[in-house]
Amino acid sequence: MIPHWLHLVAIGSLLLGALCASVIVVDEIRHPQRMWIMNAVWPLTALFGTVIWTWGYFRYGRLSAADAGEQPDKPFGIMVAEGASHCGSGCTLGDICAEWLAFAVPTIAVWLGWQSLFAEKIFAVWILDYIFAYVFGIVFQYYTIAPMRQLGVGAGLWAAVKADTLSLTAWQVGMYGLMALAQFWIFRRLFGVELEVASPEFWFVMQIAMLAGFATSYPVNWWLLRRGIKERM
Repeated sequence: MIPHWLHLVAIGSLLLGALCASVIVVDEIRHPQRMWIMNAVWPLTALFGTVIWTWGYFRYGRLSAADAGEQPDKPFGIMVAEGASHCGSGCTLGDICAEWLAFAVPTIAVWLGWQSLFAEKIFAVWILDYIFAYVFGIVFQYYTIAPMRQLGVGAGLWAAVKADTLSLTAWQVGMYGLMALAQFWIFRRLFGVELEVASPEFWFVMQIAMLAGFATSYPVNWWLLRRGIKERM
């Protein structure tokens, strides 16, 4: 049985994430980002990063607003964090869409190997998560790299693939690891329940899993930015 205090913490954390994302959206309406895709990146990442990412937006993200004047140099570590967050926003949107789609249409999980290749539904859904996250990630990356490098569609998509594949994969690995720990050990063994998509606890754990994804993606983004494969933002 899930402790009542954990249920309340989960609801509170989700409400805080929604509030932080809303605050950023309202501010972006008045101060849109120079790079328009970042108007989606910041609120999406605030859904899991809550107050830390909100602080990051007002401290560093606002420096890239269209009305901010000349953009000062940011510390390299902050640019890496923004690059990882850019990747994470695609993962966040993709995972939200994939998880609810698999919940609404369980047959999709069967198509992806549940009950044939995998005894656990979660592994089949992870495939769907990765597909959705990858597609959104490439789209987000394309609308960053293509305008900055003045690339055509084909060259822009290929550059986006090179820039986002390693980063996104590293993010999903961290996220999957945390979700597996929560599903198979904490909730199943300690609480004796399954972690269900239609519960605040699932999405609270997903918030923490996204932070784990950020941690595993950060060094990869450091390398990608140093090599010039990803653009500094």
